[in-house]
Amino acid sequence: MRYRPLALMLLAGLLADDVHAAGACRFAAEPAGAETGEAGRWVTVEVSAPGLSRRIIDSAAVGAPASYHVLLPPGYADEPSRRFPVLYWLHGTGGGLAGLPRVAGRFEAAMRAGDLPPMIVVFPYGLPSGMWIDSKDGSSRVESLLIGDLIPHVDACYRSLAAREGRILEGYSMGGYGVARLGLRHPRLFAGVLMLAAGPLQRELYETPRASAAERARLMQQVYGDDMDFFRQQSPWQLAERAVSVGVPLPRLRLIVGTGDETYPANQAFHQHLTRLGIEHEYVELPGVGHSLPAVWAALGVASWGFYAEVLAP
Repeated sequence: MRYRPLALMLLAGLLADDVHAAGACRFAAEPAGAETGEAGRWVTVEVSAPGLSRRIIDSAAVGAPASYHVLLPPGYADEPSRRFPVLYWLHGTGGGLAGLPRVAGRFEAAMRAGDLPPMIVVFPYGLPSGMWIDSKDGSSRVESLLIGDLIPHVDACYRSLAAREGRILEGYSMGGYGVARLGLRHPRLFAGVLMLAAGPLQRELYETPRASAAERARLMQQVYGDDMDFFRQQSPWQLAERAVSVGVPLPRLRLIVGTGDETYPANQAFHQHLTRLGIEHEYVELPGVGHSLPAVWAALGVASWGFYAEVLAP
């Protein structure tokens, strides 16, 4: 398989108009074995939580059915002419299914309480360790699935605000790494990017504070093809540099990490890198908080919801 140079791919993502216009809404039939997790690597079992639904699409990017979960805002059915912004939540290593009810429940409770603007929350599935990129060998095209298939599908099938001003990316851990690089690589698609304890944010993947040497080696082989140059090219560090060189407006960026988190040094270094580049962003350190999403939420408190309203403000 031949690949375009990353610089050309990045330039296309930075400069192209929002070509993800809504087409016809299509859902895929549920494949055999979907309820037991035997339907294929891109289809998960359905997670049960109030207001949460699993949907399946036929993905051109991966050439197979692929699932996602979606949370519709309270009042969605009662306001048939209203359009809603969309938040794409990218999970961490492992696939995110175990924590999905808690994450969805937090968003729903915040919307019902009026702390969070009503929005559609989409939970893509990016494989247990897909890193939210297209792997070097092309066998795991996670980024293409999200950008090329899922976003147009959501805009076709739900009453979304199908424009940059109506989309936010948020993710935790591996998902934080994913939203950083996708937001910087496709800035015309997203108004805001919220990184929670993002990783890996190292310049090079020689050390992995949260993974063993064997896990690091497996990740480098399966996703990055044992090619450190490819890892660097995918990194938010280089994507930030290239975004600045192109000079297009970037999404509003917010980085949050606990000082007791193993990813803290890399997050702090990335914050300093953005500052040196002149990229406007918000950086929040949570004293003593480790690599725990509930602990991050608890430390942020209710005041953290203001970011979403500010990003989506006209």
